[in-house]
Amino acid sequence: MKSLFVSLSALLFTPSATACTDLLAYEVKTLAENKTVNLCQAYSGKVVLVVNTASKCAFTGQYEGLEKLYREYRDQGLVVLGFPSNDFGQQEPGTAQQISNFCRTTYGVEFPMFAKARVRGADADPFWRNLVTASGTTPKWNFYKYLINRNGEVVDVYSSITSPDSGRFRRAIERLLQEPVKES
Repeated sequence: MKSLFVSLSALLFTPSATACTDLLAYEVKTLAENKTVNLCQAYSGKVVLVVNTASKCAFTGQYEGLEKLYREYRDQGLVVLGFPSNDFGQQEPGTAQQISNFCRTTYGVEFPMFAKARVRGADADPFWRNLVTASGTTPKWNFYKYLINRNGEVVDVYSSITSPDSGRFRRAIERLLQEPVKES
């Protein structure tokens, strides 16, 4: 839940000169451990790829490519954030533990995964409502990808059919990794 405390603490405790943007000014629960993560404190100044995921979807194999991207670019500042969602075709019916086990054992997922989220409509979680507003794009299906630059701005949205291995997609990530953080 977004709160004044979250916004103030993110500004006070975020490393470097980057201030937290409204886009990342949220606390969310991790998938398996159910721990709270302040997105500003954890990811401010990074290139962030936000993806709504599902374990029983034709695009589920994209977990492998997302993990590959994360491993290849995380030392340069990329983080992939997975948000399981049951919003499309009821393709994420599992519990947090079932989803976590599936992702780790089937695809070796190590990138951060968060609690199951509503990603569209009036009942969308606040982070997702804000992400949709900032991008102007509501996810149309599972594995929609939102690319956020180091300054906390959505720079592009990629549909489910865009593979994590897509050359165009990878070049966009590489360009953002080369850009410096704007001084605030």
